[in-house]
Amino acid sequence: MSDRLFSHMLGGLARDFGQPGIAWQVGVLLGTLTLAWVLARLLRRTLDLRRQTRYQTLRFGAESLNKAFFPLVGGVLVLIAQAITEQFMSTSLLDLALVPLFGIGLIYIVFFVARRVFGSDGETHVWLSLVEKLVSLAVWAGMVLTVLGIQDQVIAWMASVRFRIANTHITLLSLLTGILWVCVTMIVAMWLGSTFEDRLMRSRTLDANLKVVLARVGRALLILAAVLISLSLVGIDITVLGVFGGALGVGLGFGLQKIASNYVSGFIILIDRSLRLGDTINVGGLQGMVTQIRTRYTVVRGLDGNETLIPNEKLITDVVQNQSSYLTRGYAKAAVQVAYTSDVERAMALLVDATHGVDRVLQEPAPTPYLASFGADGINLELGFWIEDAATGTASVRSAVNRNIWRLFVEHGISIPYAQREVRIVGGASDILPQAVTMTGAAANEASPAGNAPPEPAAR
Repeated sequence: MSDRLFSHMLGGLARDFGQPGIAWQVGVLLGTLTLAWVLARLLRRTLDLRRQTRYQTLRFGAESLNKAFFPLVGGVLVLIAQAITEQFMSTSLLDLALVPLFGIGLIYIVFFVARRVFGSDGETHVWLSLVEKLVSLAVWAGMVLTVLGIQDQVIAWMASVRFRIANTHITLLSLLTGILWVCVTMIVAMWLGSTFEDRLMRSRTLDANLKVVLARVGRALLILAAVLISLSLVGIDITVLGVFGGALGVGLGFGLQKIASNYVSGFIILIDRSLRLGDTINVGGLQGMVTQIRTRYTVVRGLDGNETLIPNEKLITDVVQNQSSYLTRGYAKAAVQVAYTSDVERAMALLVDATHGVDRVLQEPAPTPYLASFGADGINLELGFWIEDAATGTASVRSAVNRNIWRLFVEHGISIPYAQREVRIVGGASDILPQAVTMTGAAANEASPAGNAPPEPAAR
């Protein structure tokens, strides 16, 4: 057993140990690694500079890619040196150094791809740690087997382990190979989808909704292609998927029609651009801002800060009020009533003055006062004005205008009338009271200016 373990790289290194050629191998290895360190440092600086100037921030996972430069460049240089020096002397040390260099470089490359796939938003995904641990374990196990020279025996043993799944006889080697191909093709497809989505999102000529549609369709097609390719590589006949596709169609037609409707509605919303990210909408009594448009549902953040998931079908079939406009302004009114004895022209001028100095009230178009109607208790006036960024809310602006109206009316003696009510007891009053009593509210048109307390009703 010990002879078998030391029959490969370790055995060759043990034979060369103490020979004059081992010093030359150490010198060549140190020289190539030093040169690799310098080249990797220059390459890392160049790529970091390009990321900063082009993307403004370093991409998530760039650290893993930077760490992969040194072992990969070192492995390439050592391989070149090994091919040159093997004509003059033994290269057992260089052969042994190639295994950890390319192995560690492969680990960091997989880390970079995994971080791009599972951490495109800059945060660590739950699958990322699992993928990194499994890849590290598999690569280190492969390096140990390669150094010991028993990788062929282990592969032969896995090929000899047979078991049965349904009516198919498979080996442990074919099962592990199939799982490996499925994982590789899926990760590559997800990485390509993430890269494609990044390029779309950086485009300034495409609409935001169209970007989302293209990114999701592209990612779905890449994943579908990866599944078909991996099944073909494993040896599964993909023509059997036709039966599964028919059954899936029947299931969608009956049991999954709501889910299918939500998916179709989601693509309709994104394509026809009826809703956009950041729009303030009102649907089914819920008012809030659209924060996400998913394939199956739309996320709306309410005024209280809570997020609600609304099925996309509801946004297609129900009435949706979109309170966001490309004009970014809205029209508002303020209604007030003045006494008949008041100076109407002066009151209308004060209404316009009440909008001066109020934040977000536009002076162009200018606020306009109107004499709306003649009421039972006074003259009804109305003020119309435009508010900037109306989608962010108008209640505070209207409140500020109404407060200015009240202040200006008090300062200039414009009366806001009280309701007048007269109570009369008609017929048989002498049987109830010794004298008929009539109670009337004081005539507000003859009352004191607005802001004073109403006088007590007169009795006679």
